[in-house]
Amino acid sequence: MKTIADRVSAIEPGVGQPPWPDHEYVRGWGVFGLPFDSGHVLTLRVFPQGSFAPYITVWHRDPAGSWSIYVDGPRFDIACPRYYGAAADRVEHANIGLDWTEGNALTITVDSARLHWTVRPRTTTILRGLNAMGARLPAWTWRPAMLRHARELMGKGLGMGELEFAGVMPSGHYGVLMPQRMYLIDDSDAELDGVDLGAPTQLSENPDMGGVPLPARGVLAIGQAVWEILDRSEFDAVRNAVATAPG
Repeated sequence: MKTIADRVSAIEPGVGQPPWPDHEYVRGWGVFGLPFDSGHVLTLRVFPQGSFAPYITVWHRDPAGSWSIYVDGPRFDIACPRYYGAAADRVEHANIGLDWTEGNALTITVDSARLHWTVRPRTTTILRGLNAMGARLPAWTWRPAMLRHARELMGKGLGMGELEFAGVMPSGHYGVLMPQRMYLIDDSDAELDGVDLGAPTQLSENPDMGGVPLPARGVLAIGQAVWEILDRSEFDAVRNAVATAPG
């Protein structure tokens, strides 16, 4: 039986083609969102494959609602700040470490934030069935709003709250998030700059990043996302700059 680590390590890094024309995309995995009872929220995005270059980001929201995005990648404008940076109070480069250990435990470290975070995702009988089905469904099934809404309702039934798999990002890009496999995170511990963030919790209202809702409970997801290209000349210029950069 494949572990989560087996599945995510099988994603080949590189620059490829999106599943839909006239879109930019990423493919990978991460912690879709994880709220803590202290009021902090953490997310992780690991995208080995996409339109520009591989990158990793960690997002942090403090109890006052202020968002920070930490980027381990060549440029901010090829990573999460491209879509969410307008809603963040701080964006900075960082070295982000990932370490899978036995029992599907993942430890994430961010040097500049002094973050040490461990998650232990799990599956359920229902999720095994949904994941097996989701992994087989083609990308076109995410285009019809009715089929996306059915998936959102399934997420709500699993305690994820009022999810929206499609919408306008803070940048103005219209995007569609397409998780193919999801795992629950009820067991996690994190320390940020010497502060213990407490225990994972399930919120009555979804946390959001610039109006884009995140899960009301901890979820790890494997899948992809696409965004309509807003400006073809800008897209081509960034892609060419990344491709010709030294190193």
